[in-house]
Amino acid sequence: MRAVVQERFGPPDTLRLREIEPPRAGDGQVLVRVHAAAVNPYDWHMLRGDPYAARLLGGMGLTRPRCRVAGVDAAGVVEHVGAGVRGLRPGDPVLGFCPGAFAELARTTEHLLVPKPDALTFEQAAAVPMGAVTALRGIRTVGRVRSGQRVLVNGAGGGVGAFAVQIAAVLGAEVTGVCSARNADLVRSLGATHVVDYAREDFTDGRVRYDVVLDNVGNHPLGRLRRVLTPAGVLVANGGGSPGRVFGAVGAMLRLAAVDAVVRHRLRPILPATPDGPAHEDLLAVTALVEAGQLTPVVGRTYALADAAEALRHVEEGHARGKTVITLP
Repeated sequence: MRAVVQERFGPPDTLRLREIEPPRAGDGQVLVRVHAAAVNPYDWHMLRGDPYAARLLGGMGLTRPRCRVAGVDAAGVVEHVGAGVRGLRPGDPVLGFCPGAFAELARTTEHLLVPKPDALTFEQAAAVPMGAVTALRGIRTVGRVRSGQRVLVNGAGGGVGAFAVQIAAVLGAEVTGVCSARNADLVRSLGATHVVDYAREDFTDGRVRYDVVLDNVGNHPLGRLRRVLTPAGVLVANGGGSPGRVFGAVGAMLRLAAVDAVVRHRLRPILPATPDGPAHEDLLAVTALVEAGQLTPVVGRTYALADAAEALRHVEEGHARGKTVITLP
């Protein structure tokens, strides 16, 4: 089968499209024929092997990638199921977390997959897992957004932000989205009542206060972000503002916890959704929102499998609109 292979840590140019042996589904495992795979910041962190602390913790491999084939978000059709799999069968359209997703076939476990909503194309479905689940956790689980609250989403036009705006609006919040001018109409269409163009306005000037701020960018100091919170406000940090390649999000979370201990505001990190954590219930929750017509994936650009390196470069630049997706015939 064709797959995008990574033999060492490095920039996107280290990726190679090769013919390799296909994986096999063992007990409790599912083999998925991939029709589309999303590109996430998680993928280029895995590609470059940073932060270094994650290598020591075993999250990505010490001297070379733990998973030889890149990618994790996928949508496709079940090809084969191993012994013990009860809820899926060959031919079922699915979406979910499939380590090694940048390939024609990917192997995963049943609890990391859910049925694909009929209304979604495979490209849209691939955009859902990491982005939508991370947004759900940030807005509903960590931020505990309620009807009538004011919510600000920094990075509202990006992969997580576009989902977060919609979820906050569904919960009845008055949403403000911070994005570029080119994404303003998109963010309004997703449910934002107000849009801030970050190139023209500084939302941290304190003129407007919010009950919940979801920061997907990390381009403002904590002190500035706290200025826009109500007295009982919550800052939800989605891994932004990492102090470097050594400790990455771990260092950012420790700093957040240290400040949280001495201030009245609640400062909470959100661990982005990954295939290593519990995900099935959250995947079901976001696909239920899709099926109810309350959540729509935003696909900004699509690339062929052979252009996976270019897709990763585009996401790493930090200005991707919605989700970037790799398509397979």
